[in-house]
Amino acid sequence: MIASITGTITVKTPSALVVEVHGIGYQIFVPLSTFYHLPEIKEAVSLQIYTHVREDALQLYGFSSPLEKELFLLLLGISGVGPKLALNILSGMELNELIGAIRNGSVERLRAIPGVGPKTAGRLVLELKEKAALLNLTGLQPSSEPESENQAGDDALSALMNLGYNRMEAKRAIEQILKDPASSDRPDSVEGLIKKALKKLSKVN
Repeated sequence: MIASITGTITVKTPSALVVEVHGIGYQIFVPLSTFYHLPEIKEAVSLQIYTHVREDALQLYGFSSPLEKELFLLLLGISGVGPKLALNILSGMELNELIGAIRNGSVERLRAIPGVGPKTAGRLVLELKEKAALLNLTGLQPSSEPESENQAGDDALSALMNLGYNRMEAKRAIEQILKDPASSDRPDSVEGLIKKALKKLSKVN
């Protein structure tokens, strides 16, 4: 099993990247919590890896911190939660908010994440509440660097669609945020834009 990878980023999207190691490119699926902290293309990166083996495929899931990987593994232990849904859950809100929602039993907040129904949300709280209370949040990383508005908008739209949001709803939310007259509060990075869009969409849903 592959436990970690260190190499050079050659492809980078909100849902996956390709890391080249000694001439071999590894496709690695990542949650938004990891995407926020990735360096630029052609720069070095080191990721914690979970190797998912199926009869017809071998898939790699990458995380920027041991905490993200630990929470991902806890999510996989829940009945009905596979790797794709676990990534969606990690991407659905900030890591500290997700852990807080589980600790506090906020089922409705968890249900706002695409793909998480009432039964799954209930199981997350029931089975992970005590385990989430033991997680160490001191390793959480700060926000990422600014990006151009157009690039941030495109990346945010792609990320929200990957999470299962309707394209038109996601695009409308992003446009509303970017047209906000309170320019001092407008996000100038894909991270900030995705976070604001997720909050807006969760209120709608």
